[in-house]
Amino acid sequence: MLKKTLFFTNPYRLSLKNNQLVAESHIDGEIRTIPVEDIGFVILDNMQISISLPLIEALVENNVAIVFSNSKHLPQAMMLNLDSHSLQTEIFRTQINASLSIKKNLWKQTIESKIKNQAKLLELLGKDNLDILNLSKNVKSGDSDNREGIAARIYWSRLFHQGFIRDRYGIPPNNLLNYGYIVLRAAVARALVGSGLLPTLGIHHHNRYNAYCLADDIMEPYRPYVDKRVYSMYQSFEDVFILEKEHKAELLKVLTDDVKIDGLKRPLSLALSITTASLSKDFAGEIRNLKYPILE
Repeated sequence: MLKKTLFFTNPYRLSLKNNQLVAESHIDGEIRTIPVEDIGFVILDNMQISISLPLIEALVENNVAIVFSNSKHLPQAMMLNLDSHSLQTEIFRTQINASLSIKKNLWKQTIESKIKNQAKLLELLGKDNLDILNLSKNVKSGDSDNREGIAARIYWSRLFHQGFIRDRYGIPPNNLLNYGYIVLRAAVARALVGSGLLPTLGIHHHNRYNAYCLADDIMEPYRPYVDKRVYSMYQSFEDVFILEKEHKAELLKVLTDDVKIDGLKRPLSLALSITTASLSKDFAGEIRNLKYPILE
């Protein structure tokens, strides 16, 4: 079942009653409810929101990712279930013991899929893509010659405009990309935990200060779905220099975008679970191919 994303931008009191999330507005007193089991993400984007501990417990038990925004209205922290899979210890062991050759092969597949999806997005937008598509055919184990970086330099200037640089602190639409990737990262982390995996232990990313290295790895082929939505927003919104509520709400829709994976169309948030489940099987030696989405 497709889980709902709840995005709170106004002051609310959030509590639990009869296994339902109860949202009481501090502005007009209006009360709304939704079953906890129907929720996938709760994003808290107002410093005047209060949330009860029983509700937090119920959300975490149902593998709901709770994302807390800071005073600048940017996601800053996330709460996830640490015990969400019956075989978690066994899966942890296979993940920890995965050989370097397995990790390099998984990263090769990841980069191939990412570049192919970047090339497809350019094609869908009527832009040249053959050089990028060719790069996806020559990715070596562990992407040792950095095809990802070569493709990125071409991709970004062609997607938006010549000279555009993808940079966290760069000019718009970097701000839209930043927020979209944060949402995607949270969704990937939730899917990894749901599959019994440790989001901290990456197959390529290994920054000692990064608690979500594996999420940063697995989200790579999904980034073009965010890019596609940001491109559309960049063309249609008059002002994207300041990240407004309507921008955030539009970016959250990426979680329900249809993607093709394993021969079927699924909402992106469900596709992530298919990807992470296949990763768990890869670590266990049951399969050799990661299941990633194909942009179309």
